[in-house]
Amino acid sequence: MDSTPTDKLQAPRFQTSKPLLVAGLSERYSCETGAAIPGQWQRFHQAVENIPGRIGKVAYGVCCNGDDAGNFDYIAGVEVSDFSDLPRQFSSVRIPEQRYAVFSHRDHISTIRRTVNTIWNQWLPASGLKAADAPNFERYDENFDPLTGNGGLEIWVPVRE
Repeated sequence: MDSTPTDKLQAPRFQTSKPLLVAGLSERYSCETGAAIPGQWQRFHQAVENIPGRIGKVAYGVCCNGDDAGNFDYIAGVEVSDFSDLPRQFSSVRIPEQRYAVFSHRDHISTIRRTVNTIWNQWLPASGLKAADAPNFERYDENFDPLTGNGGLEIWVPVRE
């Protein structure tokens, strides 16, 4: 995956998220191993019908539990009503109400790393804002086609003053 900065980054909108409960498949990654995330999504699409309490059709790619060495948990999941009946193979994460900078990524999914790196390494330092201690996530609505990688998505970055 290409990680060079993109010159197509559009200004974000700012939105306060509602609290979300997300359940799905979780893996631990480092910056070096993140290229395995597409395989995680393939496994998720085979298992998603087994997630109880699903709300809507939107999928989420949640980055959480990051450490100082650059490791993080990534959950490919969906919003659920609760975690009580969740089978053991699935992980869960609570995303609290939080202010986010929301970026649109309209290009093919294979270029997402360029957009993410531009947000974190260029936009955020220049914005005067700081990253909040909360999960960041991708939001894939009904327009996204997981078979072709087209249709666009949103990247939600938690921010604070």
